[in-house]
Amino acid sequence: MTVRFGILVFPNVQQLDLTGPYEVFATARDAEVHLIWKDREPVVSSTGLTLVPTMTFDECPTLDVLCVPGGGGVNPLLKDQQVLDFVRKQAAEAKYVTSVCTGSLVLGAAGLIKGKRATTHWYAHDFLSTLGAEPVDERIVQDGNLFTAGGVTSGIDFGLAVVSEIMGQAEAETVQLALEYAPAPPFDAGTPKGASKAVLAATQERLAGSRAQREEIFSNWG
Repeated sequence: MTVRFGILVFPNVQQLDLTGPYEVFATARDAEVHLIWKDREPVVSSTGLTLVPTMTFDECPTLDVLCVPGGGGVNPLLKDQQVLDFVRKQAAEAKYVTSVCTGSLVLGAAGLIKGKRATTHWYAHDFLSTLGAEPVDERIVQDGNLFTAGGVTSGIDFGLAVVSEIMGQAEAETVQLALEYAPAPPFDAGTPKGASKAVLAATQERLAGSRAQREEIFSNWG
């Protein structure tokens, strides 16, 4: 039986938030993966990669898995009622509602993580409680049919976890091997705990603009 995955694509999306799980889902047996947006016009990711939606909101059927990636482009979505209405509509019928990175904030803005355990990118973790969620400092968090993943690269781990949930561990391991996913990072700087103080400060400075926008949005939330 075909499993239908739908991934939201939008201007300034963090492309690896999207392409990581996309690669995992699309490699799985009997999977159908769509990139969904308001229209079919190409959108440009936060790092300049052009992505082309394959389906519009109006064309989208009921999904088995709804996935919302993150990135700086999330900020406008937090107040975009067309997007939030689409997410709510799909979430009401999807078997699994999921996010990568700050995509969980969009789910929160749509009222879908209230009272749920959830995670997001480390530099946005404090916003989860504002949205009524229980923040959890883990790479992947499952609460019922809700899957949330941490920042960016966690989307690959998350994708494998979702495939395992739906299709079984053997299929997930087959996908993992096909992709030769055996991470061995050259530096222990992938989390705030592992990074040096100088690297942490430089990273916070680099991400400060997007965070400031979110702080302004959430200062009057609710």
